[in-house]
Amino acid sequence: MSSSDPYECLANESKIIEKHTEQRLQNDHRMDNLILLVYVVLLTLSVITIWAFKHRRFRYIHETGLSVVYGLAVGLILRYAIKSSNYTVEMHVFSRKNDEACGGRLPPERLIIEFPVRDQYGKFNLSMSFRYKFEQQSDFNSLINNKATFDPEFFFNVLLPPIIFSAGYSMKRGYFFKNIGAVLTYAFGGTLLSALVVGTICYGFTRGITSLSQTLRLSDCLLFGAIISATDPVTVLAIFSDLKVDVNLYALVFGESVLNDALAIALAQSIEKYGSISAGNFDGHAFLSSVLNFFIMFGGSFVTGVSIGCVTSLLTKFTHIKEHPLLETALFVLMSYSTFLFAEAVGFTGQSLVYYILLYFDE
Repeated sequence: MSSSDPYECLANESKIIEKHTEQRLQNDHRMDNLILLVYVVLLTLSVITIWAFKHRRFRYIHETGLSVVYGLAVGLILRYAIKSSNYTVEMHVFSRKNDEACGGRLPPERLIIEFPVRDQYGKFNLSMSFRYKFEQQSDFNSLINNKATFDPEFFFNVLLPPIIFSAGYSMKRGYFFKNIGAVLTYAFGGTLLSALVVGTICYGFTRGITSLSQTLRLSDCLLFGAIISATDPVTVLAIFSDLKVDVNLYALVFGESVLNDALAIALAQSIEKYGSISAGNFDGHAFLSSVLNFFIMFGGSFVTGVSIGCVTSLLTKFTHIKEHPLLETALFVLMSYSTFLFAEAVGFTGQSLVYYILLYFDE
């Protein structure tokens, strides 16, 4: 090697880092496009399956079930058939601030790494910032598995609002209000009873297992019961739609599914608040606080939804915006979507709030 090689290495070190960084960004971009392509292919396959079932119906198979099978098959391929790409990993262990403290050191929300770089003029530090996404990842997770994992924030903030909007807007309000008594009974009474029964059974079952009895409290079991009680009968409703069942039966199942999701969310958050306040034993103050939190969440969602629904109705009525259908549609969608985001930002249930707004509008 010539004597000028070390100088060349120093002069081009920052350029080499920049080049490899661009290559990694390109690979990351291509991986994102590959994952999106997989999603689009799955959706296309689901649409073709629905079309095929319109022409030839199988007695014991529904298209929604096959869509789940497609997703499982692709997940197995991504998990076991595709080899993980190699990427550099360097581990740094954070020490505890105080060994006597009960709560350990929390991970930093943002990590800044200063990477030493040399050039012909000397040394300087190249700073890189990384944000902690509050996710625990296994060492065995490959890069493609991490990319293919569905982002819950994207689902709840982007995909879920249009689904709620479509379901609430197309709801047959006459049949819904005609069966409002039965719907409220199933939604409130059924969900509360299911949460209590499931939570009690879970608590009794875990008492017989030493490792679980020491870690799971009654509030944890009730929280599981509240979450598992929010059933989503999307497949049942799809079958009802194909079979042209009685409209009252459809309204009962749909109305109960609308309200029990919101109720389960409010109930789960109230139980979680009770568990964070109480020390493991029954605490009357914590119980009353959680009950008050439940009514504030559910009642606040109702009042906010009705208020914004009235405001939107008045805007569309007195501004004569209906003379401009495109602007009217844009205002309608934006008001509904902003209501969902407002509810999530202040801690209400955005799903039920959007439904309350849509009660004011007809197709």
